[in-house]
Amino acid sequence: MVQCMEAWFIADRLCLAQYFEQGFVPNALPPRNDVENIPKNDLMNGLKNATRHTRTKGEYKKGEHSFAILERIDPDLVRQASPCANRLLVLLENL
Repeated sequence: MVQCMEAWFIADRLCLAQYFEQGFVPNALPPRNDVENIPKNDLMNGLKNATRHTRTKGEYKKGEHSFAILERIDPDLVRQASPCANRLLVLLENL
């Protein structure tokens, strides 16, 4: 199971780069593709370090950036990287 929703962001690194724009450092993110198993501290530190020098949005802050990013990430990429997210989306689609 995913540790926090930021793990889903890691599934769509291109979205993060486009959202944070200039100064974003994608190599600072955890290099793992098994997003459900990335520890919360690694996710949050990776996002902090990847966004530390961004000019337009500044360092990642959960309340300030999370919902805008969640709205933009590609659900197909999240499904591929997170079996639990895929199950959730299937359940929601079948309601």
